[in-house]
Amino acid sequence: MRLSELVNSGYMKKKDLNCAEAILYGANEVYGLGLDPRALKLAAGFGGGMGIKATCGALTGAIMVLGSVFAKEKGHDTPRLKELCAEFLEEYRRQMGSIDCEILKDRYWTKRRECHGVVLKSAEILEQLIAKESGS
Repeated sequence: MRLSELVNSGYMKKKDLNCAEAILYGANEVYGLGLDPRALKLAAGFGGGMGIKATCGALTGAIMVLGSVFAKEKGHDTPRLKELCAEFLEEYRRQMGSIDCEILKDRYWTKRRECHGVVLKSAEILEQLIAKESGS
């Protein structure tokens, strides 16, 4: 199953996850990242734009995934990682118009679907970038 399919299946709502958790937990399942429950808890504080509607949690979750997938040991050991993060954020901004939770929530949040569209777009861009970088 692809990450976008998992998000579309209602994964976030079923598991009662915030936007950052939905991306990290979902990617952990889809890509077999091997993150244990303690590591997954790292995404908890990034939902809702870190609780103050700053940078979107679905984006910060995706950056965590890029680090998990592509970092050799640390960020400084992997110069390409910074480029991948920038590429992800720029593509998201191009498609959605912003990377800020407050703006995205005003544009896309609905009572029925909440931030589903925002999380789905993050998942789609993330899986495309991972596939391109991995050569698959």
